[in-house]
Amino acid sequence: MDRRDARPDAGFFPFPVGHAAFALGVAGLLPQTAAALLAGLGYLSGGMIALGYGALILSFLGGMWWGFAMFLRSGQPLLVALAVVPSLVAGAILALASVHLPIALVILGSAILLTLPVDRSLVARGIAPANWMRLRVPLSVGLGALTIAAGALAA
Repeated sequence: MDRRDARPDAGFFPFPVGHAAFALGVAGLLPQTAAALLAGLGYLSGGMIALGYGALILSFLGGMWWGFAMFLRSGQPLLVALAVVPSLVAGAILALASVHLPIALVILGSAILLTLPVDRSLVARGIAPANWMRLRVPLSVGLGALTIAAGALAA
């Protein structure tokens, strides 16, 4: 089979996650770290920044799933439906934040953590690169924990 014709649903993903993605992913934790620190110092802006950044990244993860779905010959409708859920959840959490920011941050951090089973399923089905979880676990755990911490500190 020609490599250009390979499809993830055929059990073959043609390339691994590269070093640049790992480096940029880790750098992507810095804004949430700063936001949690600001929240810990008592600045309302820290919690608001953590909320906005966390919601943005949660939506971005759904976009990643959407992108993976575009490679599928079969099973695409289910994955694209699943891919819109993070944005819908992020929107609902943003609305909740207008009522209670700390609780919204804890729920947002939990939602980020709950993306991991979907990512694991993508790897198991050959839809995502084999080393995808080496990237996703530390980033989702890191961002989820920082978002929850920002919520606890903003309380």
